[in-house]
Amino acid sequence: MAAMKYRIERRRLLGGAMASALVAVPGARVSAQVLDKVSFQTNWRAQAEQGGYYQALAAGIYRKYGIDADIRQGGPQLNGVQLLLAGRVDMLMSNGFQALNYVREKIPFMCIAAAMQKDPQVFMAHPGVGNDSFEALKGKPIMVGNDGRVTYWPFLKAKFGYSDDQLRPYNYTIAPFLANKQAVQQGFVSSEPMTAEENGVKPVVLLIADAGYENYQTTIDISKKMASEKADLVQRFVSASMEGWAQYMAARDIEAANALIKKDNPEMTDAKIAYAIKVMNERGIVKSGDADTLGIGAMTDARWKSFYDNMVAVGVAPAGLDVKQGYSLEFVNKRVGL
Repeated sequence: MAAMKYRIERRRLLGGAMASALVAVPGARVSAQVLDKVSFQTNWRAQAEQGGYYQALAAGIYRKYGIDADIRQGGPQLNGVQLLLAGRVDMLMSNGFQALNYVREKIPFMCIAAAMQKDPQVFMAHPGVGNDSFEALKGKPIMVGNDGRVTYWPFLKAKFGYSDDQLRPYNYTIAPFLANKQAVQQGFVSSEPMTAEENGVKPVVLLIADAGYENYQTTIDISKKMASEKADLVQRFVSASMEGWAQYMAARDIEAANALIKKDNPEMTDAKIAYAIKVMNERGIVKSGDADTLGIGAMTDARWKSFYDNMVAVGVAPAGLDVKQGYSLEFVNKRVGL
């Protein structure tokens, strides 16, 4: 009995090291006892915009890297940042602004990867009425939600001469848009335009990132403590996730991942998922810019500095922050997906 207890305890203590060695043996079988558990909180209900993580789960990529991944669906009633800071999840899907908040609030957390090189937020307008460029929208009413008003709107105001007089309430429905040919509203490139098309309007879609708005999206945020003490595990999770993204964006054997997305979020359909993948590829949401040379998930000091400087210039972020404290390049730029 004592010998058995010793073997069990030794297996428990060595579990992390054993899991670390799994990737070095392609095709090796992984038993549940040696998998490292990692919980990852998404920022919204399951959808194609999170598809790389679901692909890594469904295709067994996390298991290949010795990880038992728990992908937790977000939603309107969940505050992912609070869950992360409280230690109730290991990692969080977030965006570049949150990294700046960690620095501003002196919170020991940071961003370690960015699956989306381009923020997928857009302005959507009717065709044939002259609202076909950001410049053309100067002085015209635009429906913008509260989050947009304190993030990308100040940037667009400074660049294109917009004013707050243009702002109109956005109620997260396209009904007012469909009812008025002069209407312009916010949305996501992979969502609202499809709904408009289903209602007979093929809209003009202006991607805010293409105007120079450099916010990273679908990031992975963790505590600095975890990054330091479990660097090997963190690297394996990031590498596995980006492999998942490479497969998902290539639409290669993704049926199982889509089934998981639809299980978590029954409102998702095959048509919505296919549309999202199509436009994300067309617009370079995941694979563009630095990701073309450094791999999916890429981040750079230059991009972070430019984003921060721009946000300071338009009054969104305070001056004087050491922005490098809000992110790490240790786990990315490994040419995954190339």
